[in-house]
Amino acid sequence: MTFGGFRSMWVLVMFDLPVDTKAARKAAHDFRESLLKDGFARLQFSIYARHCPSEENSGVHEARVRLMLPADGEVRLMKITDKQFERMRVFCGKIRKPTEKAPEQISFF
Repeated sequence: MTFGGFRSMWVLVMFDLPVDTKAARKAAHDFRESLLKDGFARLQFSIYARHCPSEENSGVHEARVRLMLPADGEVRLMKITDKQFERMRVFCGKIRKPTEKAPEQISFF
């Protein structure tokens, strides 16, 4: 979706974090909580997504993820268009669930 000349997109954060010590489990928990506070939604246990109205806005959230990074583990970030996100197929058992919808854009008159 294009809004005011900007292309909206989804930012996906995928990660593997160690949980072998109490400190590592706390760091992993804090990282997940930080993603939620920044507006990301959990798609799977280690995959979170956030809709962004523009490339510039997605860069802001990318920078925040970099600041939240735990000392250990691996975090990957991918940006995809609304159209690519809509093509995602979600299966639970044998029943297909609909994918998440992009939020409605705010209109200013």
